[in-house]
Amino acid sequence: MRSPFARRTATEPARPRSTIWRLSKKTLPLHVAVYRRVIAEFNGGTPFPLQLATQVDAPPGSGLGSSSALVVAMLLTTCALIGSSPGPYELARLAWEIERVDLGMAGGWQDHYAAAFGGFNFMESRPNGEVVVNPLRIRREVIAELEASLLLYFGGVSRLSSEVIADQQRNVVERDADALAATHSICAEALEMKDLLVVGDIPGFADSLLRGWQAKKRTSTRISNPAIEHAYQVAQSSGMVAGKVSGAGGGGFLMMIVDPRRRIEVARSLERECGGSVAPCLFTKGGAVTWHIPESTAPRKAWSC
Repeated sequence: MRSPFARRTATEPARPRSTIWRLSKKTLPLHVAVYRRVIAEFNGGTPFPLQLATQVDAPPGSGLGSSSALVVAMLLTTCALIGSSPGPYELARLAWEIERVDLGMAGGWQDHYAAAFGGFNFMESRPNGEVVVNPLRIRREVIAELEASLLLYFGGVSRLSSEVIADQQRNVVERDADALAATHSICAEALEMKDLLVVGDIPGFADSLLRGWQAKKRTSTRISNPAIEHAYQVAQSSGMVAGKVSGAGGGGFLMMIVDPRRRIEVARSLERECGGSVAPCLFTKGGAVTWHIPESTAPRKAWSC
C-alpha cells in the first residue's frame, strides 16, 4: 500500500573532503545497524566510506511500518552501491534480523516482507520460521473500489509500539483466555479477508476488518484509548463502514473503509471535530527499488513549454 507518507533513501561513496559525522547507536540506530550488517554480509567485514541521506514522511510511531520499510530501503540501496543485489526474501529476512535481532526491537516480520515484495500478498509464517509470500491476483476494478473506499486519519499522537506489543505478549504468555481467543480470531479474520478480497467482496472485507479490530482490542488494554474511540465514533457517524488502528495500536493512524460517496464528509468531520489530518492511500505492485542517478559536470538544459 502506498500513502503520501513515503520512504526514500539516497547513497553515494563519501567524498574525501566531506565532513564526516560519526554515527552513534543512540542517534541513528537503524542506520548504524544496516551499515554494519552490509559490511558483515556483503563486504567481507571491510568497512567502506558512505554518505547516506534518508527521508521518512510518516511520523515516528505511526503504525504504518515506516521503520521496517526504511531498513529495507537502506539495506537495498547500500547493497547496490557495492554491487550486491539481494532478492526480496533475503532482503526482508536481513531487514527483520537487523530490527528484531541486532537491535532487539519488539515487533513482527510482516512489514519487512511487505516492503520488499510490494503488491497484494498473503504471507504465512511456518513453524520452522520460514516465511512464504503468496501473491494475490486482485482484479483492477476491485483495487480501484478499495482505493476509493480507504482513508487514513492521523490524530497527531504516536505511540511506542514495543510497549503495546510487550503487553500483548505478556497476556499470551500468561495464558489470558480472552487474549488467546482474540489472537486466534485475528488469524481467522486474516484468512477470511484474503478470500473476500480475491472475489472482490469489499462490504464483506469491511465486516471482517471490523471483527478483526474488535478482537485486536481484546488482546491488550493499550490497543485503544478515549481519543481513538472518539475519532472512531465521529468517522462512523459520517460514513465510515469499518476501521482499525494500524500497527500495534495505541495511537498512530486509523485506517478506514468508508462509503466512497461520503469520503469527503468523513474527512471533514474528523478534521473539524478531532483535529489531525486525513489522507488517501494507493496500492503499488512493486516493492523496494533502487536506481542510479549519474553525476554530470555539464549544466542541465533548461526546459521550455
